[in-house]
Amino acid sequence: MLSCGGGSGGCSKDMAVELGDEPHVLAVDDNLIDRKLVERLLKNSSCKVTTAENALRALDYLGLGNDRLEGTESSVLKEVPVVIMSSENIPTRISQCLEEGAKMFMLKPLKQSDVKQLKWHLMKCRN
Repeated sequence: MLSCGGGSGGCSKDMAVELGDEPHVLAVDDNLIDRKLVERLLKNSSCKVTTAENALRALDYLGLGNDRLEGTESSVLKEVPVVIMSSENIPTRISQCLEEGAKMFMLKPLKQSDVKQLKWHLMKCRN
């Protein structure tokens, strides 16, 4: 799950680097090693990173824990750009994630070039 603050939309790849904006990314992964790897790659790309080991912890971080998740609060989540990072290279699964609202689907293991593409995409999605 990724969160980026306000900014200008429609940046080119070059503009995203020159602007020096630091997107804030909430990285959620149940595997500690994968979580640490993603955190390091994101920090190397000048992203601010918060990590969580599962979706419930991520919702707590966002202030949307189980006790607060009702119909109206869940609409807030629609504003958070979501990028799926998975080792499942199954075209139907990838399509399903994108159809259900994910902005990107990235295959593990992640590489630094993947994270640069992600940062560019985050800069583009900012409003």
